[in-house]
Amino acid sequence: MPANSPQPNPIALPLILTLDVGTSSTRAMLFDSQARPVPDLQAQIPSQVQTTADGGSEFDPAELLRGVIAAIDQVLHLAGPLAQHICGVALDTLVTNMLGLDSAGQPLTPVYTYADTRNAADADALCAELGGMTAAHDRTGCLIHSAYWPARFRWLARTQPDLYRQTAHWVSLGDYLFQEFLGQRQVSYSVASWSGLLNRRELAWDREWLVYLSLDEDRLSPLTDVDQPVRGLRSPWAERWPALKDVPWFPAIGDGAAANIGSGCAGPQRVALTMGTTGAMRVALEQNPAAAPEGLWVYRVDRRRALVGGATSEGGNVYAWLKQSLQLPPDEAEQLAALAPAAHGLTVLPFVAGERAPGWQSRARASLIGFTLNTRPIEILRAGLEGVAYRFALIQQRLAPHLPPDYQIIASGSGLLNSPVWLQIMADVLGHPVIASAETEATSRGVAVLALEALDLAQDLPAALGKTYQPNQVHHARYQEALATQLDLYRKLVADG
Repeated sequence: MPANSPQPNPIALPLILTLDVGTSSTRAMLFDSQARPVPDLQAQIPSQVQTTADGGSEFDPAELLRGVIAAIDQVLHLAGPLAQHICGVALDTLVTNMLGLDSAGQPLTPVYTYADTRNAADADALCAELGGMTAAHDRTGCLIHSAYWPARFRWLARTQPDLYRQTAHWVSLGDYLFQEFLGQRQVSYSVASWSGLLNRRELAWDREWLVYLSLDEDRLSPLTDVDQPVRGLRSPWAERWPALKDVPWFPAIGDGAAANIGSGCAGPQRVALTMGTTGAMRVALEQNPAAAPEGLWVYRVDRRRALVGGATSEGGNVYAWLKQSLQLPPDEAEQLAALAPAAHGLTVLPFVAGERAPGWQSRARASLIGFTLNTRPIEILRAGLEGVAYRFALIQQRLAPHLPPDYQIIASGSGLLNSPVWLQIMADVLGHPVIASAETEATSRGVAVLALEALDLAQDLPAALGKTYQPNQVHHARYQEALATQLDLYRKLVADG
């Protein structure tokens, strides 16, 4: 190594093994006690969601389990002797997922994801029967929507009644993994808050929903918090992974909550803007809001902190679909940046997987309006990215009353961080500076931070920040006009359609 080359930071022992079970892959990583990823000690196993023409979106639980096992195998092999310094295992998963287990803990159903809209009619029926969403929204922080468990239960009871009755336990993916590896079903307040069945004030399964759905609480997992680990791997995992046999395994946390913590957005001063396959804008609050903000959810980070914000079913998936489907030029990024804001005459409703926040229209579909024979593919791409950004502007408007005047927006997730053009579009649309997170592994880092704090190994682990994208106020004004056009189209095609 040349004398003037920067020296790598020494690894600060002990280590945390993190597992991030996401929509497109499972990742296993090692972080040191300063919440820094250990170089070259990570494994990634791709996964494939199965979609159907009628709105299905599900995983094979056995395939996901194999991916988690393979990721752990690989990272422990890469770690070698360092594996003996692992002092905890921390886990996050995609959330608002659900699967059914038999009495022996074996899957009876696929893993239904938040994007599965086959129960949209059941969500509509529940909303009509209950006279709207307001009461359920206030109690649980979740609206009545196809993404959440009440409508999923209603759909299963209607379409597969025998399977519904035979299922002994309804769990999330994190509970399933705990059952498999540790022989215990436990669900954190964080993950449970994404189900739509957790009473946000009592931190207990919501009694009113249980009664209405005729659902026995014993069929749901016992509730716990993210700092309450379990020890003791069951066989054969204890023999397969001796380094992990007796270390604490922390209950899964929602990937969105983990991303907030990992990007340094642990309090109201910083808003996390995360863009992966889908997107979200969230803020962690010490106080549970007196009322759930219109169109937004109130989840949990832990028993102490609420997580307020909105998620979109569109994000990097829109960018990916457009790139795959359009004949884009080789210099796509340069041409994209050269286009003037909203100058293409196009309006995009980017609902490729239905709408979540803020309108919660499960049946919404994507639309492209205004193209002509002269419209270029690069203009459609620009309009799509702008269309997604407008949805975040609506979430920002609803979050604003809960934020201090000098709040910061921290962007994370590969969907945004890999596109400086989209980051600038976001800043211009929001009319607010957007700071790119320098933590490229924000979600995994978040669960590592929480585990280190629970083990009293670290209390002050600031997140690294990168470039700040300043808004152009002229562009912002133009985007406000384009947002109004999108809202008008939304009312005509979605809200009143």
